[in-house]
Amino acid sequence: MPTVSKVLNGRSDVSRATRAKVEKLLDLHGYRRRVQPAARYPLIEIVFHELESVWAMELIRGVENVAKENRATVVLTESGTRHTPDPDWLPGVLQRRPLGVVLVFSSLPEDIKRQLRAAAIPFVVIDPAGDPDPDVPSVGSANWAGGLAATRHLTERGHRRIAIITGPGDMLCSLARLDGYRSAMAMAGLEVDPRLTCFGDFHVQGGFEQAMKLLEGPDRPTAIFAGSDLQALGVLEAARVKGLRVPEDLSVVGYDDVPLAQWSSPPLTTVHQPLRHMAEEASRMLLRPDDPGASAQRIELATHLVVRQSTAVLEG
Repeated sequence: MPTVSKVLNGRSDVSRATRAKVEKLLDLHGYRRRVQPAARYPLIEIVFHELESVWAMELIRGVENVAKENRATVVLTESGTRHTPDPDWLPGVLQRRPLGVVLVFSSLPEDIKRQLRAAAIPFVVIDPAGDPDPDVPSVGSANWAGGLAATRHLTERGHRRIAIITGPGDMLCSLARLDGYRSAMAMAGLEVDPRLTCFGDFHVQGGFEQAMKLLEGPDRPTAIFAGSDLQALGVLEAARVKGLRVPEDLSVVGYDDVPLAQWSSPPLTTVHQPLRHMAEEASRMLLRPDDPGASAQRIELATHLVVRQSTAVLEG
């Protein structure tokens, strides 16, 4: 069966239609390729849609920690969108045959899952959206609890006009942090002003642009909860441009607790998302594929607030 062999070995000289038929039959009959002995230089591959951010660096460090423990090499790949990798990535990974793949995406198409399983390449999603497919092993964090903690910190310091710049509206992690914010506001007996709810992109420029709009006019918020530390840095810059002091005139809370947060001016109060630990857990899941529960395991790690100097009690 040369065609089946070509599909299993990731050969490119097979049409897409034929490949799909073979993979469907293999999946239907429960075929799993026999795992080959580890290569002399075993690989763990981590796939992002972008590699520029400090957020990505924390995940890379986590994968590297586990790779070193297992004498493996880390391969970095940039592919696709924040939702899913590009299909063009598949032939390369099938040829590289890593020990496993860590994917930093919110979902995986069925054909990608099917091909990785047929080739006996374990995969784990570090899930930024919080809603992975039930058949996909994943590692996430408690986004709702993080949003709740950030906002309660501000309400307990007397703030009433609290704005939020969460992440993209099509990602469940953004919506979970927004729900945590709304819950904390309700617990404090405060109405949520829709004019103070913004969706950003988790980057500095997006945080800056949204904060500039929020800080227009006399009825501005006294505090802003930003859905990422990078967005919070944009908020700090917008406050500077507007002539506002942080935290005297505006309190700011971020999210992630990347190393840069403690070096901002002032040091940033933020929700610690255990990014490095998430990557370590994902990598360890890859290396125990024989675990009967690993194929659909979901690990959710706790978040917690780190209080620094960017928030203050509201006077008066």
